[in-house]
Amino acid sequence: MQTTFEIATRGQGLYEFTDDIARWVDGTGLLTLFVRHTSCSLLVQENADPDVARDLQEYLARIAPRADDPSMRWLRHTAEGPDDMPAHLRAALLPVSLSIPVTEGRLALGTWQGVFLAEHREAPHRRQVAAHLSR
Repeated sequence: MQTTFEIATRGQGLYEFTDDIARWVDGTGLLTLFVRHTSCSLLVQENADPDVARDLQEYLARIAPRADDPSMRWLRHTAEGPDDMPAHLRAALLPVSLSIPVTEGRLALGTWQGVFLAEHREAPHRRQVAAHLSR
């Protein structure tokens, strides 16, 4: 089984789409997710406390600040805006694909885990995540 999930973002942040995936999967197998963009990532992360997402965003901003930050003068790829190359750096550090077991039609996630698209750009985007369920 294959499908594509489309996630509309409103700028930088974590966007949970666990429920969309859960409605699509059935049976037992291995789900592979792959984001089809170079400036966002996929994460399995805590979905109970929104402070987790905020702290993660703050951490990413500290390790890869905007290109107009004085510490980032070394960047060459700046033609697409000051948030573009830092978005690529963040995507290079975080996964762009995930594998999640599916058991009897349910994602085998832990109690507080959810599946998120991590948007690293400041502007809204429509992101595509390809999904494949192997049985």
